[in-house]
Amino acid sequence: MSHNSFGHLFRVTTWGESHGPAIGCVVDGCPPRIPLTEADIQPFLDRRRPGQSRFTTQRQEADQVRILSGVFDGQTTGTPIALVIENTDQRSRDYDEVAARFRPGHADLTYELKYGIRDWRGGGRASARETAMRVAAGAIARKVLGEGVVIRGALVQLGPHRIDRTRFDWAETGRNPFFCPDPLAAAAWETYLGAVRKAGSSVGAVIEVAAEGVPPGLGAPIYAKLDADLAQALMSINAVKGVEIGDGFAAAALSGEENADEMRMADGQVRFTANHAGGILGGIATGQPILARFAVKPTSSILTPRRSVDRSGREVDVTTKGRHDPCVGIRAVPVGEAMMALVLADHLLRHRAQNPDAPMTTRLPRN
Repeated sequence: MSHNSFGHLFRVTTWGESHGPAIGCVVDGCPPRIPLTEADIQPFLDRRRPGQSRFTTQRQEADQVRILSGVFDGQTTGTPIALVIENTDQRSRDYDEVAARFRPGHADLTYELKYGIRDWRGGGRASARETAMRVAAGAIARKVLGEGVVIRGALVQLGPHRIDRTRFDWAETGRNPFFCPDPLAAAAWETYLGAVRKAGSSVGAVIEVAAEGVPPGLGAPIYAKLDADLAQALMSINAVKGVEIGDGFAAAALSGEENADEMRMADGQVRFTANHAGGILGGIATGQPILARFAVKPTSSILTPRRSVDRSGREVDVTTKGRHDPCVGIRAVPVGEAMMALVLADHLLRHRAQNPDAPMTTRLPRN
């Protein structure tokens, strides 16, 4: 199977299956002499780890990461960094009944049609288990970006229920199991998702990711636009069905006057009065916060029987057993943050390669 690598100068290749012995990744292109240990990576994996609340899958995985190469004496060496996480709580028997059946909403059918073979244990390579390695690689990308770039994600919609943006507080995302920035919405979601889970059903979600402190100039025309690469990265996350940058689809309802982010000068630098563009113009970062949202579909693994077919072409009913998230969007929050970090780190290195003397500031260059 090809196409398991992401990025250009900062490149990540992931490997492994949901019920295999381990999952891992190789990060190539990381600059040398960056301090790095497992302790720098583990906190981000802990945020994505399953089994932390009754609203996520109860699969118990410690997700303890090990660095196998690319680091010496606590610093990156500039050579490929190999990471591995052991799988310890697989229950492949839960999937025996779907070994020859295609689960609606899953990639079972498409993998079978493309390759003629598939690992049916937990979805194999198509499982969201793979995203743990994205989070691990994203932790390294954050080190490349430096402490001046702050990347945060939040769940802003659960099923049909949206947050109240007048109550948006980043600090709240660490105080509830939903990464929700609205404390009242989080309380209501507990009751709502509890009922969904009890019914054996599932719901979707919308996640918002913001990156602050991103220097201007990242991204390039025409086919290396920062927002295009970011949209592709977020769209590659399991179960994602839509991505928007800045105001996104809401921009279609604005007038030209409303949508234009006006500019003024302050302390010798260009300042914007709004950020409808989400921090990117012409595919290039403006220096404003970069804002992106992505929509995650309801988890396809549900207890309600669904009509399908099997490998012999017979029509069957499929009920998915096992341990699954009633809303996979919850654990997608740290994954979205990681993909933002990976894209920004890659573009930072690309920008430095082409423009090594660029000031990376919103001060206008003198003629």
